[in-house]
Amino acid sequence: MIPAAVILLAKAPEPGRVKTRLCPPATPDEAADLAAASLLDTVDAAVGVPGAELVVALAGRLAGAVRRAELTAALRRARVLPQRGDSLGARIAAAHADTAALLPGRPTLQLGMDTPQADSALLAACLDRLRAPGTDAVLGPAADGGWWAMGLRDPRAARLVAAVPTSRADTGERTLRALRDGGLRVGLLPELTDVDTAADALVVAAAAPCGRFAATLARCPAFAAAS
Repeated sequence: MIPAAVILLAKAPEPGRVKTRLCPPATPDEAADLAAASLLDTVDAAVGVPGAELVVALAGRLAGAVRRAELTAALRRARVLPQRGDSLGARIAAAHADTAALLPGRPTLQLGMDTPQADSALLAACLDRLRAPGTDAVLGPAADGGWWAMGLRDPRAARLVAAVPTSRADTGERTLRALRDGGLRVGLLPELTDVDTAADALVVAAAAPCGRFAATLARCPAFAAAS
């Protein structure tokens, strides 16, 4: 098996700076707590993937984050790099390039901290799909029209998506087109819901009822009325 790198593009869960679309019904502190739970679940999933090493491209400062001690301990299991770039597309491309410099020769699978239902088995299956003959890249569509995971046999190919507009209903379609226009043979991964809205949060918690995210949501009174 060719060793791989799982890249987690993450943001320190500081109240008022993460998951603001969950407010309302959540308060800024509750939204940050949900973001922290999602990040912790995703770290657990990524470090459990056989033959892969986790690289976290982190924006923000853990000093102001909720669950700071728990997150600090969890991130000791990963290589942590700062995010760089003026746009999300540029930060994605930079994270792949920086990971390639840190762990040369490895394919990369990149995801965010919004799909805590993506467990180790699913991530391992995504890498198996990427390693399959005739595949240069894989893309996991999101239910909102974006994407939740992108894998590249050659991480340098992430430059192809640096200029793709993000947070749009056609971001996934544009990303797929950019990869294919760059000459890559792209396989599709299962579609997932990522957490942007309160309705998304309920769907994701139901998909992974035993995780930290679901437990945190269950403790949040505001979501009882939204369910």
